Amino acid sequence: MFTGIVEELGTVAAVEDLGDAALLRVTGPLVAGDARPGDSIAVNGVCLTVVSVDGDAFTADVMKETLDRSALGTLAEGDPVNLERAATLTTRLGGHLVQGHVDGVGTVLGRQPAQHWETVTIGLPPGLDRYVVEKGSITVDGVSLTVAAIDGDEIAVSLIPTTLALTTLGRKGPGAPVNLEVDVIAKYVEKMVRVPR
Repeated sequence: MFTGIVEELGTVAAVEDLGDAALLRVTGPLVAGDARPGDSIAVNGVCLTVVSVDGDAFTADVMKETLDRSALGTLAEGDPVNLERAATLTTRLGGHLVQGHVDGVGTVLGRQPAQHWETVTIGLPPGLDRYVVEKGSITVDGVSLTVAAIDGDEIAVSLIPTTLALTTLGRKGPGAPVNLEVDVIAKYVEKMVRVPR
């Protein structure tokens, strides 16, 4: 479980293609500093299990399911990534409950700068809009954000200067893929109220 509060902007050190999987090596001194094999670290919002730690870098396996359902397969050496260690029972819940299980890949459609923030419009993949509500929470590349507006299969989120400076969202332009995780509570509510056929 995560909170969607990015702890560190890391860097992809290497990506090894294993055919139906990949081995991802990420440099992130803060999150790697106390990481141990078996720990969970969210990389651009995807929960990955640490395989090994070497100094200020960690390695994680990325299986085909994850490559198919997220944008991790587009990462290359040198790319920046949002990093967050798994929450503990004493972690402040500054964002919202985030599982690190990506629901789909969205696309940055546009950016509109203001004096102190930016509004970013994101296109949702088919079927995801039913879980998104205005002023509700959504995770974009591991960042807990509030939905400022929704129009069909497009949402708008507003990014404060800290988010712009300390996460990948400050530099993703139109056409860039982003990992999306909707609020898990919406999915559970839908299942509970679904009328049996």
